Amino acid sequence: MDIQVKNLDHLGIVAGIVDQIGLVEEIDKQIEQHPQQIISTGQVVKAMILNGLGFVSAPLYLFSEFFVGKATEHLLGEGIKPEHLNDDRIGRALDSLSNQGLTPLFTSIAMLAHQRFDLSTKNLHLDSSSFSLEGSYEIESSDESTESIESVKIAYGYSKDHRPDLKQFMMDVICTGDGDVPLFVRIGDGNESDRAVFAQLMKQFKQEWNLDSIYVADSALYSAENIQQLGELNWITLVPRSIKTAKILTESIKDVVFVESKISGYRIASCCCDYGEVHQRWLIVESEKRRESDLKQLDKRLTKQLKVAKSKLKLLMQQDFACSADAQKAADKLSHSGKYHSLESVYIETHPHYSKAGRPTKNQSPENFTYRVTAQVIPVNEVIETAQRQAGRFILATNVLDEKTLPNDRVLTEYKGQQSSERGFRFLKDPLFFTSSVFLNTPRRVAALAMVMGLCLLVYTLGQRQLRQALAHSKETVPNQLKKPTSSPTLRWVFQCFQAVHLVDLNHQLQVSNLTDIRLRILRLLGNPCQKYYLIC
Repeated sequence: MDIQVKNLDHLGIVAGIVDQIGLVEEIDKQIEQHPQQIISTGQVVKAMILNGLGFVSAPLYLFSEFFVGKATEHLLGEGIKPEHLNDDRIGRALDSLSNQGLTPLFTSIAMLAHQRFDLSTKNLHLDSSSFSLEGSYEIESSDESTESIESVKIAYGYSKDHRPDLKQFMMDVICTGDGDVPLFVRIGDGNESDRAVFAQLMKQFKQEWNLDSIYVADSALYSAENIQQLGELNWITLVPRSIKTAKILTESIKDVVFVESKISGYRIASCCCDYGEVHQRWLIVESEKRRESDLKQLDKRLTKQLKVAKSKLKLLMQQDFACSADAQKAADKLSHSGKYHSLESVYIETHPHYSKAGRPTKNQSPENFTYRVTAQVIPVNEVIETAQRQAGRFILATNVLDEKTLPNDRVLTEYKGQQSSERGFRFLKDPLFFTSSVFLNTPRRVAALAMVMGLCLLVYTLGQRQLRQALAHSKETVPNQLKKPTSSPTLRWVFQCFQAVHLVDLNHQLQVSNLTDIRLRILRLLGNPCQKYYLIC
């Protein structure tokens, strides 16, 4: 009896979603296969996605080892072995992706996903994040034969990972509010500024997709130049507090102007604004939770700064000055150095000094005088009250002026949905994801791998969205980590549920073991593309 057992686990689900998109076929249509290649570029990318969503500590340089003991042929195609997925083949595949153009290639795949999964694009979210890298990355030379190659400058810049000691690249993502699915991925230079590129990216996306959507972004989008560039595009964004008008408005607006939002815990006041010569609607939003948090942080700052102010005053009061004017100048400087505290009851004491020690005689004149400051620290109540009024408030701006078309509550809801892109970046930066260790020797291969990261996010979010929609449609639930029913499981939890699922080859007859009732139900909900890897006839 000939028996072979190979791990399948959740990788059949990943492979099924890749197949449903048509990802391999689209890549192979754009990138011609060399006659001597055993595995096409599209198949290599599929293997990299399986690796990336394997959720084990298997970075790219251990790529072929990842597939040892797994049902590689079953997942990737007949005749494909782990040894075919070596470093050289991966490197050449990444070069091919780069040569083709990373953003256009991702966009063509995302368009297929949009069609086949019927994604809603009423609201789209733009955000960026930095990805830190170790090692030395030089700028690649360019000649006539490489002018079309898409590369990226690995450089120091503002690190959103809080790792300013490391070089980095930037990733810009536009994703749907419907399932957090990325439709656009662009890899940028490490020292690139969001403010410099966000408006251009929105315009580029609009030209390629031609969708009637509302674009949502954080405060990096909001500048006079950017909102003028956006033209007729509908947008929602956060107004930076650094803008003087916004700062004054959040500090001065009275409580009676606010209206309770239908969204629990929020109050909203609205007004019109012509910042940047663009007529727009501003929403001053007050969040109850954010206000509580801001007030706690304010109390901490006040306590800390009071301690610092008293410490500085103590040192000042021990300092001798040559004249009263210098003493008064030092006191004034300290009084105005703190935002929330100042000095009062400032008095300049005069101290005579004599040439001889001991008590001076009645007619003995001092040799010289020194001057010292005495004072006490007091709070600047007006400034503190202003900060307390501002607590929990922020301003959203939109160029959709008609409240019937876009009510205030929906503006807030759409902006809160900005977390969709942030969730995507958290997913990509998970320590179990293969991008936590990037060991590539050229910037353009780094950029190509980053695009594959975006494809991993695309596959994951589509699978999660599909399962949740199927559960909602059938009014079913599945057990979560706590064994409680849920209709919105994470796909990661589903992946964990499929551990110890094996592909068994018994005398050349294939069957899948350990398919429990819950696993079969999940496969039914995910549909035929995923089922075919488990339900073998």
